[in-house]
Amino acid sequence: MSVELRRLMVGSQAIEYVITRRERKTLEIAVEPDASVSVAAPIDASIDAIEIRLRRRAAWIMRQQRYFLQFLPRTPERLFISGETHLYLGRQYRLKVVPHVQEGVKLTRGFIVVQTHRPNSTEVTRELVDAWYRERANVKFAERTEHNLGRFPDPEAFRPRGLIVRQIKQRWGSMSPTGRLLLNRRLIEAPVDAIDYVITHELCHIAEPNHGAAFYELLDRVLPDWQHRKQRLERIMA
Repeated sequence: MSVELRRLMVGSQAIEYVITRRERKTLEIAVEPDASVSVAAPIDASIDAIEIRLRRRAAWIMRQQRYFLQFLPRTPERLFISGETHLYLGRQYRLKVVPHVQEGVKLTRGFIVVQTHRPNSTEVTRELVDAWYRERANVKFAERTEHNLGRFPDPEAFRPRGLIVRQIKQRWGSMSPTGRLLLNRRLIEAPVDAIDYVITHELCHIAEPNHGAAFYELLDRVLPDWQHRKQRLERIMA
């Protein structure tokens, strides 16, 4: 399975979409609750064929996006009760709290399932969900850091000396003068392409500590569509 992030102009409107290629015969277009557009396509489907279909469905896509956007941003305060929605990697999942002798959290069929011997305690549910998010953030951020190092001509020159995941306010990440990458735990709620933007942005600071012209020249070279990723991050995580 391969995944591609692309952008299609329809008149003056831009449709950003993600193609996931699989062993399948048909092409499917979906607008997700975060207003993102996903395309499930056969492995051998051409970009031209995909974009012809997208243009035909453009009015429907934009109508669906407008519908979902009216509900954004999501309610920020979480009660940690069954039925409410939580973001994970840019998608909405419903929380399902079930009584169980063993405590744990798992992702399954559109649900974040919380198993707990105290199902009526929202504080216990909160602690379990927070711990699950932290665990997933540590795994996913390390994986995406390795992936994004490949964008640079000399990956080892941009490898951070450490990765720290922490709940922080007002920023998504930072790079310390000693080369330690700090990422906001909440970033695990964002789509992968937005996570990649934050990580790549911070990796660029290893060579260019300040936000000067040289920094943006480097960022433009290694991640040409970074502005669109940034806008999507800000919209979804508002």
